[in-house]
Amino acid sequence: MKLSEKARSISPSLTLDITANANKMRSLGIDVIGFGAGEPDFDTPDYIKKAAIEAIEKGYTKYTPTSGIIELKEAIVSKLKNDNNLSYETSQIVVSNGAKQSIYNTLCAILNPGDEVLIPSPYWLSYPEMVKLANGVPIFVETDERNNFKVTVEQLEEAISDRTKAIIINSPNNPTGAVYNETELKNIADFAVKHNIFIISDEIYEKLIYDGRHISIASFNDEIKNLTIIINGMSKAYSMTGWRIGYSASNKEIANLISNIQSHMTSNPNTIAQYASVKALSTGYDIIENMVNEFKKRRDYIVERINKINGLTCIKPQGAFYVIVNISKYIGMNISGKIINGSVDFANFVLEKAKVAVIPCLPFGNDNYIRLSYATSIKNIEEGLNRIENLLKNI
Repeated sequence: MKLSEKARSISPSLTLDITANANKMRSLGIDVIGFGAGEPDFDTPDYIKKAAIEAIEKGYTKYTPTSGIIELKEAIVSKLKNDNNLSYETSQIVVSNGAKQSIYNTLCAILNPGDEVLIPSPYWLSYPEMVKLANGVPIFVETDERNNFKVTVEQLEEAISDRTKAIIINSPNNPTGAVYNETELKNIADFAVKHNIFIISDEIYEKLIYDGRHISIASFNDEIKNLTIIINGMSKAYSMTGWRIGYSASNKEIANLISNIQSHMTSNPNTIAQYASVKALSTGYDIIENMVNEFKKRRDYIVERINKINGLTCIKPQGAFYVIVNISKYIGMNISGKIINGSVDFANFVLEKAKVAVIPCLPFGNDNYIRLSYATSIKNIEEGLNRIENLLKNI
């Protein structure tokens, strides 16, 4: 029996192979240092946990409206107003099972078969696969390390076609840590208005910025706001990855479509997590500040160390908690009888020889890089980099 061609077209996660191998080694008692974490290593704050417990004790364990409880939507509206200078009504907010579902819901709401979505590269590896699942076509726009991995309007003009429906902007960016400034965002906004295309603005790392400040692209004027779908959530800023609460803010027509799609896919997001998120959004900015300060210390340390390791270079990320490392000097090299053909080979080599798990950037769109997360302790960062340095110093 022939199975789904669409499902067959979706690429498996190459990063899972590295993670599986690292976990297998750990199960055998081998000490593996991991740089793969895509989540803060801080515990969810106690005040959020207590809010969840209170919700359970009050019996808030039933279905909610598909698009989320009104208390949470009101808290999101207030957040967007206070943090981003954006005015929305609760009817324009849809709460989903994580920001990932918010993005996929959005793509399903705006795309018709064959519509193209511009994706600056390197990119979060799920973007192109979600576009394909929504019957769209991902179009990659290569960025350059010399421009801090940020796409320019000139590049977008070259990539656009009569099938272009949207562009995905992720600032701060996973995996590069790039943060778009006001001028850069304004240029992209003008481009979108000029061509009447949607902007999916993934702002999930909004609170984790070390240089500069976050600006939502929707905040410039009503025209770009109407074309923008903001994606955000609780995972990164509040260390709530497992709670699975994300949200979108868009014009009412798109919000209605997103809500309708979600009603048939998953219904409402987790009720208890929604009530906990209400509390999170109204409290705890000092906790976020403390987390950001710690990430900044780790960032500064990891960047300095990487640039001292033989054959490795990196630029300093402005946000998120990742650094991508240029390994191009090792591409094509024969090391101990093993040809390093790209980032996957390099990652496997480092895991095997140094017992350090790093993430290859082939599935992120650039095979000349690996990604290291500094969402782990300074002790682990130091030990992991020591192992990599010792492995590479004589090559």
